[in-house]
Amino acid sequence: MKNSGKDFFISTGKSFRYAFKGAYLLISTERSIIIQISLAILSVPAGLIIGITKTEWLFQVLCIGLVLSIEGLNTAVEKLCDFIHPDYHKKVGFIKDISAGAVIFAALTALAVVLIIYIPYVYGLILE
Repeated sequence: MKNSGKDFFISTGKSFRYAFKGAYLLISTERSIIIQISLAILSVPAGLIIGITKTEWLFQVLCIGLVLSIEGLNTAVEKLCDFIHPDYHKKVGFIKDISAGAVIFAALTALAVVLIIYIPYVYGLILE
């Protein structure tokens, strides 16, 4: 007998609960996530004050999600590596460095988008 709709909703609800628990654990235990969320929160009033467009908001929100998501994956890789091999190991260090490198790519992409969005507005304010 196939799973009923009720089973689907129960399992989906559990999946969301685990996901929110993971997000909470990231926010409550990881300094880098806290810093990135703080920067994301600061970008909201900046966007409102500057008056960025709907399209610019979309890019800003996508970049925030990208950086936080990659940072979460990086944290998971680091925790897994530390669990599997708690002592220093050259190959584990290599894996962790590559994972951190992915965060840098996301962060630099977000920085480029922020500069592309905000520099014309700031430049316009200076010229007024």
